Amino acid sequence: MLHFAPELRMFLPANRRRGPQRVALDGTSTLGHLVESLGVPLPEVGPLTVNGARVDPSHHPAPGDVIEVAAVPRPQPVPLEPGQTAPRFLLDVHLGTLARRMRLLGLDTVYHNDMDDPALVEQANAERRVLLTQDRGLLRRRKLWLGAYVRGSKPDDQLRDLLERFAPPLRPWSRCTACNGLLAEVDKTDVEPLLEAGTRRTYDVYGRCRDCGQVYWRGAHGEHLARIVDAAQATVSAARAGV
Repeated sequence: MLHFAPELRMFLPANRRRGPQRVALDGTSTLGHLVESLGVPLPEVGPLTVNGARVDPSHHPAPGDVIEVAAVPRPQPVPLEPGQTAPRFLLDVHLGTLARRMRLLGLDTVYHNDMDDPALVEQANAERRVLLTQDRGLLRRRKLWLGAYVRGSKPDDQLRDLLERFAPPLRPWSRCTACNGLLAEVDKTDVEPLLEAGTRRTYDVYGRCRDCGQVYWRGAHGEHLARIVDAAQATVSAARAGV
């Protein structure tokens, strides 16, 4: 009998979201296989216990076992490579708006709208990026080193979910929202030929992407973006404090 944490019941079939789950055992399936057969991707699963004892997903349950399936803890630690100070992310085709908001916050975020699932997994593994997706099948690929299901249909909700889950360090206004490159301050005279006359008259402080050359300034949309940044910083602070 499997008891799923409330946070995981959204992955279960609608007719199985209440109460414990009874499953037939074939003597060969692992606990991880049973959990995923019910629709819950293993990257969303935290500690597993059988009859009160911690076990791995490779454990083979026996008839009569009482199994507790917890959700992954929040904030979730991410293994970092030597010299790396913050998690890196890779987003699939459906999360373009979220990718731009993450870059606004200074998160190292790669996004593709033309890459298939095997290629996404390959890049995530090679660059040690957390793969963010709303595709449960993608999260069930055995070769994927680390992935996460993004909850919510609106960008605000998706961003809040991501920040609550990983509580990553933020460096707002440091990355290009178009290509993920780092921004550098530039003199106005260096970019004047690229600006509209009204922009030249109104603004004096500019940044430019070191990779693609995109020019940035605090325009009319600046207040809206600042609200996104302020809300994100508050969310991360609350997540780290366990609020």
